[in-house]
Amino acid sequence: MTTAVRTPAVAGRFYPGRSDELLREVRAYASPASSAPVAAIGCVAPHAGYSYSGAVAGAVYSRLQIPEHCIILCPNHTGKGVPLSIMTTTAWQTPLGEVAVSEKLGSDLLQSFPTLQEDSAAHRSEHAIEVQLPFLQAQQNQLHIVPIAVGISDFGVLRGLGEALAKGIGASDQNVLIIASSDMNHYESDAVTRVKDHKAIGRVLAMDARGLWEVVMAEHISMCGFGPTVVMLTAAKILGATGATLVRYATSGDVSGDRDRVVGYAGIVVV
Repeated sequence: MTTAVRTPAVAGRFYPGRSDELLREVRAYASPASSAPVAAIGCVAPHAGYSYSGAVAGAVYSRLQIPEHCIILCPNHTGKGVPLSIMTTTAWQTPLGEVAVSEKLGSDLLQSFPTLQEDSAAHRSEHAIEVQLPFLQAQQNQLHIVPIAVGISDFGVLRGLGEALAKGIGASDQNVLIIASSDMNHYESDAVTRVKDHKAIGRVLAMDARGLWEVVMAEHISMCGFGPTVVMLTAAKILGATGATLVRYATSGDVSGDRDRVVGYAGIVVV
Protein backbone atom coordinates (compact mmCIF):
# COMPACT_ATOMS: atom_id res chain seq x y z
CA MET A 1 0.00 0.00 0.00
CA THR A 2 1.27 3.49 -0.84
CA THR A 3 2.46 5.09 2.40
CA ALA A 4 4.05 8.35 1.26
CA VAL A 5 3.75 11.13 -1.31
CA ARG A 6 6.63 12.76 -3.15
CA THR A 7 5.68 16.44 -3.39
CA PRO A 8 6.63 18.57 -6.41
CA ALA A 9 10.14 20.01 -6.43
CA VAL A 10 9.90 22.34 -9.43
CA ALA A 11 6.21 23.30 -9.77
CA GLY A 12 5.98 27.03 -10.31
CA ARG A 13 9.50 27.12 -11.75
CA PHE A 14 9.88 24.56 -14.55
CA TYR A 15 6.14 24.54 -15.21
CA PRO A 16 3.04 26.35 -13.87
CA GLY A 17 2.14 25.63 -10.27
CA ARG A 18 -1.61 26.10 -10.75
CA SER A 19 -3.54 23.17 -12.17
CA ASP A 20 -5.61 25.18 -14.64
CA GLU A 21 -2.57 27.02 -16.04
CA LEU A 22 -0.56 23.80 -16.19
CA LEU A 23 -3.21 21.86 -18.08
CA ARG A 24 -3.69 24.73 -20.51
CA GLU A 25 0.06 24.93 -21.14
CA VAL A 26 0.48 21.17 -21.62
CA ARG A 27 -2.38 21.12 -24.11
CA ALA A 28 -0.93 24.12 -25.94
CA TYR A 29 2.32 22.21 -26.49
CA ALA A 30 0.52 19.24 -28.01
CA SER A 31 1.15 18.95 -31.75
CA PRO A 32 -1.87 18.59 -34.05
CA ALA A 33 -2.31 14.91 -34.84
CA SER A 34 -1.19 14.04 -38.36
CA SER A 35 -1.94 10.37 -37.67
CA ALA A 36 -3.43 8.18 -34.98
CA PRO A 37 -1.35 7.92 -31.78
CA VAL A 38 0.81 4.80 -31.64
CA ALA A 39 1.30 2.20 -28.92
CA ALA A 40 5.06 2.67 -28.57
CA ILE A 41 7.51 0.60 -26.56
CA GLY A 42 9.71 3.51 -25.61
CA CYS A 43 10.51 7.16 -26.14
CA VAL A 44 13.02 9.89 -25.38
CA ALA A 45 11.59 13.17 -24.06
CA PRO A 46 13.35 16.29 -22.75
CA HIS A 47 13.05 17.66 -19.24
CA ALA A 48 13.95 21.35 -19.21
CA GLY A 49 11.60 24.12 -18.21
CA TYR A 50 8.52 24.00 -20.41
CA SER A 51 9.27 27.34 -22.04
CA TYR A 52 12.40 25.75 -23.53
CA SER A 53 11.59 22.08 -24.13
CA GLY A 54 7.81 21.88 -23.78
CA ALA A 55 7.20 21.98 -27.53
CA VAL A 56 9.50 18.99 -28.08
CA ALA A 57 7.99 17.03 -25.19
CA GLY A 58 4.49 17.88 -26.36
CA ALA A 59 5.29 16.69 -29.88
CA VAL A 60 6.49 13.33 -28.53
CA TYR A 61 3.54 12.69 -26.25
CA SER A 62 1.08 13.75 -28.95
CA ARG A 63 2.32 10.80 -31.02
CA LEU A 64 1.75 8.25 -28.27
CA GLN A 65 -1.03 6.24 -26.73
CA ILE A 66 -0.18 6.62 -23.05
CA PRO A 67 -0.81 3.32 -21.25
CA GLU A 68 -1.73 3.07 -17.59
CA HIS A 69 1.78 1.93 -16.68
CA CYS A 70 4.99 3.80 -17.52
CA ILE A 71 8.57 3.21 -16.44
CA ILE A 72 10.34 6.57 -16.36
CA LEU A 73 14.14 6.62 -16.31
CA CYS A 74 16.03 9.82 -15.64
CA PRO A 75 19.55 11.01 -14.87
CA ASN A 76 20.52 11.99 -11.35
CA HIS A 77 21.32 15.70 -11.62
CA THR A 78 21.66 16.26 -7.87
CA GLY A 79 24.18 13.51 -7.14
CA LYS A 80 22.16 12.51 -4.08
CA GLY A 81 21.14 8.98 -3.16
CA VAL A 82 22.29 5.67 -4.56
CA PRO A 83 23.55 5.03 -8.14
CA LEU A 84 20.39 3.24 -9.29
CA SER A 85 17.39 4.46 -7.34
CA ILE A 86 13.81 3.22 -7.56
CA MET A 87 10.72 4.16 -5.56
CA THR A 88 8.11 1.42 -5.29
CA THR A 89 5.67 2.62 -2.64
CA THR A 90 5.51 6.41 -2.98
CA ALA A 91 2.94 8.32 -5.01
CA TRP A 92 4.05 11.41 -6.92
CA GLN A 93 2.11 14.64 -6.68
CA THR A 94 1.81 17.35 -9.31
CA PRO A 95 -0.63 20.26 -9.56
CA LEU A 96 -2.80 17.91 -11.67
CA GLY A 97 -3.12 15.39 -8.83
CA GLU A 98 -1.38 12.31 -7.49
CA VAL A 99 0.24 9.67 -9.68
CA ALA A 100 0.25 6.18 -8.23
CA VAL A 101 3.24 3.87 -8.44
CA SER A 102 3.08 0.56 -10.26
CA GLU A 103 3.99 -1.34 -7.12
CA LYS A 104 4.17 -4.89 -8.46
CA LEU A 105 6.24 -3.98 -11.50
CA GLY A 106 8.55 -1.86 -9.36
CA SER A 107 8.99 -4.47 -6.63
CA ASP A 108 9.61 -7.20 -9.21
CA LEU A 109 12.38 -5.08 -10.77
CA LEU A 110 13.86 -4.42 -7.35
CA GLN A 111 14.01 -8.15 -6.68
CA SER A 112 15.34 -9.16 -10.10
CA PHE A 113 18.11 -6.56 -10.42
CA PRO A 114 19.92 -6.17 -7.09
CA THR A 115 21.91 -3.10 -8.20
CA LEU A 116 18.62 -1.20 -8.00
CA GLN A 117 17.89 0.08 -4.52
CA GLU A 118 14.82 1.55 -2.89
CA ASP A 119 15.77 5.18 -2.30
CA SER A 120 14.00 8.52 -2.10
CA ALA A 121 17.04 10.82 -1.78
CA ALA A 122 17.90 10.67 -5.48
CA HIS A 123 14.33 11.63 -6.40
CA ARG A 124 13.43 14.24 -3.80
CA SER A 125 14.83 17.28 -5.65
CA GLU A 126 15.24 15.73 -9.11
CA HIS A 127 13.18 17.41 -11.83
CA ALA A 128 13.67 15.05 -14.78
CA ILE A 129 10.82 12.65 -13.98
CA GLU A 130 8.54 15.23 -12.42
CA VAL A 131 8.31 17.38 -15.55
CA GLN A 132 7.16 14.40 -17.63
CA LEU A 133 4.17 13.68 -15.41
CA PRO A 134 1.76 16.48 -16.41
CA PHE A 135 2.08 15.49 -20.08
CA LEU A 136 1.23 11.92 -19.13
CA GLN A 137 -1.56 12.88 -16.73
CA ALA A 138 -3.23 15.01 -19.39
CA GLN A 139 -3.68 11.89 -21.52
CA GLN A 140 -4.02 9.09 -18.98
CA ASN A 141 -6.07 9.57 -15.82
CA GLN A 142 -5.23 6.09 -14.50
CA LEU A 143 -1.46 6.64 -14.70
CA HIS A 144 0.90 4.46 -12.68
CA ILE A 145 4.68 4.91 -12.83
CA VAL A 146 7.92 3.20 -11.92
CA PRO A 147 10.46 6.01 -11.32
CA ILE A 148 14.14 5.12 -11.69
CA ALA A 149 17.04 7.58 -11.35
CA VAL A 150 20.19 6.46 -13.16
CA GLY A 151 23.41 7.86 -11.70
CA ILE A 152 25.77 5.39 -13.30
CA SER A 153 27.48 5.21 -16.70
CA ASP A 154 28.90 1.67 -16.78
CA PHE A 155 27.58 0.08 -19.98
CA GLY A 156 27.34 -3.41 -18.51
CA VAL A 157 25.14 -2.19 -15.67
CA LEU A 158 22.96 -0.12 -18.01
CA ARG A 159 22.53 -3.09 -20.35
CA GLY A 160 21.71 -5.34 -17.38
CA LEU A 161 19.03 -2.94 -16.18
CA GLY A 162 17.55 -2.83 -19.68
CA GLU A 163 17.45 -6.62 -19.78
CA ALA A 164 15.76 -6.68 -16.37
CA LEU A 165 13.15 -4.16 -17.55
CA ALA A 166 12.42 -6.24 -20.63
CA LYS A 167 12.05 -9.38 -18.53
CA GLY A 168 9.75 -7.66 -16.05
CA ILE A 169 7.57 -6.13 -18.74
CA GLY A 170 7.48 -9.40 -20.66
CA ALA A 171 6.28 -11.24 -17.58
CA SER A 172 3.66 -8.60 -16.85
CA ASP A 173 0.14 -8.55 -18.23
CA GLN A 174 0.33 -4.75 -18.62
CA ASN A 175 1.12 -2.54 -21.57
CA VAL A 176 4.12 -0.51 -20.43
CA LEU A 177 5.79 2.54 -21.99
CA ILE A 178 9.49 3.07 -21.18
CA ILE A 179 10.36 6.77 -21.07
CA ALA A 180 13.97 7.97 -21.13
CA SER A 181 14.00 11.50 -19.76
CA SER A 182 16.95 13.30 -21.32
CA ASP A 183 18.17 16.58 -22.66
CA MET A 184 20.94 16.50 -25.25
CA ASN A 185 24.27 18.36 -25.42
CA HIS A 186 24.76 21.18 -22.89
CA TYR A 187 26.27 24.66 -22.94
CA GLU A 188 28.19 24.71 -26.18
CA SER A 189 27.35 26.75 -29.26
CA ASP A 190 24.24 25.99 -31.24
CA ALA A 191 26.31 24.85 -34.22
CA VAL A 192 28.48 22.48 -32.19
CA THR A 193 25.51 21.17 -30.23
CA ARG A 194 23.53 20.30 -33.35
CA VAL A 195 26.45 18.32 -34.79
CA LYS A 196 27.06 16.44 -31.55
CA ASP A 197 23.38 15.81 -30.94
CA HIS A 198 22.75 14.34 -34.35
CA LYS A 199 25.61 11.90 -33.86
CA ALA A 200 23.86 10.66 -30.73
CA ILE A 201 20.41 10.81 -32.31
CA GLY A 202 21.67 8.69 -35.20
CA ARG A 203 22.59 5.89 -32.80
CA VAL A 204 19.20 6.11 -31.08
CA LEU A 205 17.39 5.94 -34.42
CA ALA A 206 19.48 2.87 -35.28
CA MET A 207 18.42 1.46 -31.86
CA ASP A 208 22.11 0.90 -31.15
CA ALA A 209 22.48 1.12 -27.37
CA ARG A 210 26.19 0.30 -27.39
CA GLY A 211 26.79 2.71 -30.25
CA LEU A 212 25.04 5.50 -28.34
CA TRP A 213 27.20 4.85 -25.29
CA GLU A 214 30.35 4.83 -27.42
CA VAL A 215 29.61 8.03 -29.35
CA VAL A 216 28.65 9.92 -26.18
CA MET A 217 31.94 8.90 -24.59
CA ALA A 218 34.14 9.40 -27.65
CA GLU A 219 32.65 12.74 -28.75
CA HIS A 220 32.19 14.18 -25.23
CA ILE A 221 28.47 14.70 -25.77
CA SER A 222 26.95 15.99 -22.56
CA MET A 223 23.63 14.18 -23.04
CA CYS A 224 22.54 13.94 -19.42
CA GLY A 225 20.13 11.05 -19.96
CA PHE A 226 22.28 8.85 -22.17
CA GLY A 227 22.21 6.18 -19.45
CA PRO A 228 18.41 6.07 -19.30
CA THR A 229 18.34 6.03 -23.10
CA VAL A 230 20.76 3.09 -23.25
CA VAL A 231 18.53 1.24 -20.79
CA MET A 232 15.38 2.04 -22.77
CA LEU A 233 16.91 0.99 -26.11
CA THR A 234 18.22 -2.27 -24.64
CA ALA A 235 14.81 -3.17 -23.25
CA ALA A 236 12.93 -2.04 -26.36
CA LYS A 237 14.97 -4.22 -28.70
CA ILE A 238 14.43 -7.28 -26.51
CA LEU A 239 10.71 -6.49 -26.45
CA GLY A 240 10.59 -6.49 -30.25
CA ALA A 241 10.99 -2.84 -31.24
CA THR A 242 11.61 -2.47 -34.95
CA GLY A 243 12.11 1.25 -35.52
CA ALA A 244 12.65 4.70 -34.05
CA THR A 245 11.54 8.10 -35.31
CA LEU A 246 12.83 11.58 -34.50
CA VAL A 247 9.63 13.53 -33.87
CA ARG A 248 11.17 16.92 -33.16
CA TYR A 249 14.53 18.52 -32.40
CA ALA A 250 15.31 21.99 -31.07
CA THR A 251 17.80 23.86 -28.95
CA SER A 252 17.27 26.43 -26.23
CA GLY A 253 18.60 29.00 -28.70
CA ASP A 254 15.41 28.60 -30.72
CA VAL A 255 13.58 30.16 -27.77
CA SER A 256 16.16 32.44 -26.16
CA GLY A 257 17.92 33.62 -29.29
CA ASP A 258 21.26 32.95 -27.59
CA ARG A 259 23.21 30.69 -29.97
CA ASP A 260 26.47 30.80 -28.02
CA ARG A 261 25.53 28.52 -25.13
CA VAL A 262 22.59 26.20 -25.71
CA VAL A 263 21.01 22.92 -24.63
CA GLY A 264 19.66 20.48 -27.20
CA TYR A 265 16.30 18.72 -27.00
CA ALA A 266 15.25 15.64 -28.97
CA GLY A 267 11.93 13.84 -29.01
CA ILE A 268 12.11 10.25 -30.25
CA VAL A 269 9.52 7.47 -30.43
CA VAL A 270 10.51 3.78 -30.46
CA VAL A 271 7.98 1.23 -31.74
